[in-house]
Amino acid sequence: MTPAIFGISGLSLTADERAFFGDADPAGYILFGRNCESREQLRGLTAELCAIHGREQTFISIDQEGGRVSRMKPPEWTAFPPGDLFARLWDIAPASAIEAAGANAEALGLDLAEVGITVDYLPLLDVRQPGAHDVIGDRALGNEPMQVAALGRAVLEGLARAGVTGCVKHMPGHGRATADSHKELPRVDASEDELEVDIEPFRTLADAPIGMTSHVLYTAWDADNPATLSRRVIGEVIRKRIGFTGLLLSDDIDMEALEGPVPERGVKALAAGCDLVLNCWARMDDMVGLTERLPPMTDEVRERFERALTYAGGEASAERSELIARRDALLEAAGVPA
Repeated sequence: MTPAIFGISGLSLTADERAFFGDADPAGYILFGRNCESREQLRGLTAELCAIHGREQTFISIDQEGGRVSRMKPPEWTAFPPGDLFARLWDIAPASAIEAAGANAEALGLDLAEVGITVDYLPLLDVRQPGAHDVIGDRALGNEPMQVAALGRAVLEGLARAGVTGCVKHMPGHGRATADSHKELPRVDASEDELEVDIEPFRTLADAPIGMTSHVLYTAWDADNPATLSRRVIGEVIRKRIGFTGLLLSDDIDMEALEGPVPERGVKALAAGCDLVLNCWARMDDMVGLTERLPPMTDEVRERFERALTYAGGEASAERSELIARRDALLEAAGVPA
């Protein structure tokens, strides 16, 4: 199995993609708006992906956060709010915020499970900081570590009840970045003591099934390499100081924060300690290059991979409409406009 998550070019697999994925045997797939037209179409696409290797469970993932990061859009799918809505509710009624965030995530997860998606890149555990770039902004669950962790736990558990595995991101924290890592490499010059605030939510949720690294340079830890490519950040901070034991993915290695050919970036990410490389843009040359260059998945990574896919084994607590009504009632009772 190639330790990579690959993108898909359109609404169904091309003949070349089907043949390539059959030979490459990637660990999984990631979907974007270009892949999501209707429920029937998307169920057909995920069924195609599952059929390639006939696995009982296939890692089919998406960035469906709510708010501005939503690949499955209305009117075909439900519109969900960004994390900031639950942060605002927390300021008034923390217990209600936890319940509302969990109900919201469960309803969102039911939308995903209905069309065969098994992994969502949610929740963000980035602690929002004043003066930072808006790339995180209203996606964040708050500016206080305990709050972010509590709401993040509710999101993970809500997704799991719907049958979807969540992923905490962006380790070890993107909340201070003053640049957008999609466009350039952010540099964070905070001290190790200051960075304790950033890693605290990840430490609290160190038992999460999946985590995603950040393409951010933290000079206090490694002045030369962003977290995704840093042995020290992954080995000493993420694995030891945070204590994260789950499956560790890179953020998208196509992002402009990283330099060099995409296959080389993937090799460096695995050498630094990432378990899987995320490659989103469905460029066949890059996917072929990664397949040729990346080492096979190790037994240790395979164990974490299989554990992640069996994490979401719960039963939904209610229908989607009931969950959304419960969320909205909690918001209304506290006077927080949706």
